Amino acid sequence: MDKLSLAGLLLGLGGILGGQLLEGGELSILFQGAAFLIVFGGTLGAVMLQSPLNVFLAGIKMGRWVFVTPKLSPQKLIYQITAWSKQARKDGILILEPHIARSSDLFVKKGLQLLVDGNSAEKIREVLEVDNHAYEQLRFQSARIWESAAGYAPTIGILGAVLGLIHVMQSLSEPSKLGAGIAVAFISTIYGVGLANLVFLPMANKLKMLILQQVVMREILVDGLTAIASGESSRFIESKLQGFIP
Repeated sequence: MDKLSLAGLLLGLGGILGGQLLEGGELSILFQGAAFLIVFGGTLGAVMLQSPLNVFLAGIKMGRWVFVTPKLSPQKLIYQITAWSKQARKDGILILEPHIARSSDLFVKKGLQLLVDGNSAEKIREVLEVDNHAYEQLRFQSARIWESAAGYAPTIGILGAVLGLIHVMQSLSEPSKLGAGIAVAFISTIYGVGLANLVFLPMANKLKMLILQQVVMREILVDGLTAIASGESSRFIESKLQGFIP
């Protein structure tokens, strides 16, 4: 669990609700099912309309990364590549073949298989960089559905406010209800702007940062495997790969 993300969300919500209370307002007026349905449903529909199915589903699944961050350990990967290098220099490249079956990462499997098959460093890099580029593009497109949601939500919120005002105009014969009706109408705008800036946009930016970290992990693997294929020493490989870690 990413405690910082959770704390940030709670702090943002707490600030808004706390401000409402300090101004003498009631919290109950902020909870309007119709307004939430308009904003959330409209935003979801717009995002679905613009996105291919695979990108949309991947983006939804990635949303949990904001609070349950994937465990990435570049240092551990560097140690593993260095160990492979030592084994390959001592006993030959084929000694790495058992590691293919042991790995659960398809990218690692592919890289090791290319290495064990005796491909040159240039061929290994060429194949893996194409794979890495496709991975990066799909992940960034998926993360952008949250960015798109942040763009649509405020506009949908304004649409909800207009619909609420239309309903208020139909009740002009009852002046006592106009104040409350107008207040409720603008709750849609609050939902739209709040979801966009407190949830959707921060999630999109957090996911982009995590994707970049994953891409760096893959770049470490590519550089490590090509260095092994070139016959570089394990000490040189480790020193080179440590440069990826700030």
